[in-house]
Amino acid sequence: MATVASQIVLHPYVSQSLKFGSSNLGRDKLYRTIQYFSRFLAWFLLSRGNKVEAARWSALKSHLATGRKLMRLGKPAEHLQAALRAAQSTSEIGEQLTTIGRQLAYFGYLTYDAVVWANAAKFISLKPSTAEKVTKTSNRFWLAGILFSITHGLLKAGRLAHEAKKLRNSETWGEKDLSDEAQREVRQLALENLRADTRYQFIIDLCDIWIPASNLALVNVNDGVVGFAGFISSYMGLRAQWIAINNGKK
Repeated sequence: MATVASQIVLHPYVSQSLKFGSSNLGRDKLYRTIQYFSRFLAWFLLSRGNKVEAARWSALKSHLATGRKLMRLGKPAEHLQAALRAAQSTSEIGEQLTTIGRQLAYFGYLTYDAVVWANAAKFISLKPSTAEKVTKTSNRFWLAGILFSITHGLLKAGRLAHEAKKLRNSETWGEKDLSDEAQREVRQLALENLRADTRYQFIIDLCDIWIPASNLALVNVNDGVVGFAGFISSYMGLRAQWIAINNGKK
């Protein structure tokens, strides 16, 4: 019995899960996935007339959202640092500007989001009209950050596609030197990985954009659509973070 218990407790997947959960970002990805799944499920249950169960999942969604705001209190400074590093980089100008814009937008979003949390926690007291303005401003910054990220993804995808085309042409018309051939293969593999990562983030952004757009009443979609889109993007982010933390182990 002890052997079975030790095999379960010391299983590599358990160790990987603990390693994932020990990071603040890993927990946030997990909580976000559950939050948007709860939002979708609450809508689904309510549409079927099951108000009691719907209220349970809706409460879980709300508490996870509030808890995640607390976990993100220090993140505005991270995005500000990222914006400054991007400003000092020598990357392609369009990608550089969109990176700076995205990081500054997320800085604004998370700064206002911290005020929303402080008001919800009763640490500060805002008038209902002021609280609504702060929430709207937070969502505007969030939407701007996603739009900058989408634009950055399109520019980067175009540049990488051009580089891949040039590499293929050099392979076709260049001299067949073994060392050059090996270098081309390494470069081609690196480009393919970068293009795959760019497409992956692009899909996440296309899912995420529905959330602030819905909060700002720019699109007319129900909680089911928003919850499902948020769940898909959250799961994709969770999967990417799991692989990053556990050295590529899926």
